[in-house]
Parts: sequence; structure tokens; C-alpha cells
Amino acid sequence: MRKRIAFLCITALIAILVAGCGNQPDSSVQDGSTSPLVSQEEQTTLEDGIYSADFETDSSMFRVNETCNGKGILTVKDGEMTIHISLASKNIVNLFLGTAEDAQKEGAAILQPTVDTVTYEDGISEEVNGFDVPVPALDKNFQLALIGTKGKWYDHEVIVSNPEKLD
Repeated sequence: MRKRIAFLCITALIAILVAGCGNQPDSSVQDGSTSPLVSQEEQTTLEDGIYSADFETDSSMFRVNETCNGKGILTVKDGEMTIHISLASKNIVNLFLGTAEDAQKEGAAILQPTVDTVTYEDGISEEVNGFDVPVPALDKNFQLALIGTKGKWYDHEVIVSNPEKLD
């Protein structure tokens, strides 16, 4: 599993470099703006496949690992979207699609981490937590609560945008 995730991150980074993603406009989690690169029709009809996509949060403490360049691996199957993100460390232990309040209710569907291995530019590898996050819609803010090693839930807003097909 670790090798597959590392391969997907590397593949995504190569695709990003080839596509010249540095020239794409920046979208903000704060304003909920829609990327001009993906129209409303494309959002609802994204074909099944694997994509690289931006994953942005409202916090510098909750972010995708620097080796993934702000990207995750978006999988679309039968119209359902899930993005795999590798985080900066193992300090975030669970996620919940919704609010921190709802995450603490009985029967809440808590997202469990995977252990991802990331390799930095200097060649050092590290194990970090990763998550498969359901994506309700592209280019729209949604609530994603997290709980860290200290046992407290926090509310965050995230946005997934700019999908680029990998396969």
C-alpha cells in the first residue's frame, strides 16, 4: 500500500510539472470561488478515473504534505469522488466529513488514517498519516473536522479543485 501511495504521489507530481501547474490561478478556501478551469458541467460529469487535484484548507496546521505540492489523488468511480491526501505528520489521527460537533455523535463515520511514506527532496523518507476523504463537490467549500493527538476535535473548511486526469 505504501509503495502504491508513494507511486501515486510521484505520478501526480510528474503530471503537475509536465502540465505547468504553477501558471494556474490560485483559488481560496476562504471565498469559495470556482476555478475557471473547471466548468459546472465538468464538475458533475467528471468521468471515472484517477486525477491529481488541489486540496486546500483554511489552516496552515492542517495541510497536505509538502512533497505532494498541495495535491491529492482524486478517484472518481460511478460518480462518487474520493481524494487521498498525505498529511504533514501523524499528529492528525482522524477526520470526519462534517463538523466537529457531529463527529462526536454516536455512529459518526470517522475516517481512519492510512500510513503513507513520503520522500523529501533531500532523500529522507518519513511515515505520515493519509486519508481517503469523500468529496461532495469540486470547487465548493465543505466541512472537514479533525482530531489530533491531544483528543480535541476542530472544525475546518476545505476545497478540492483543478482536477487533472492521470490515467
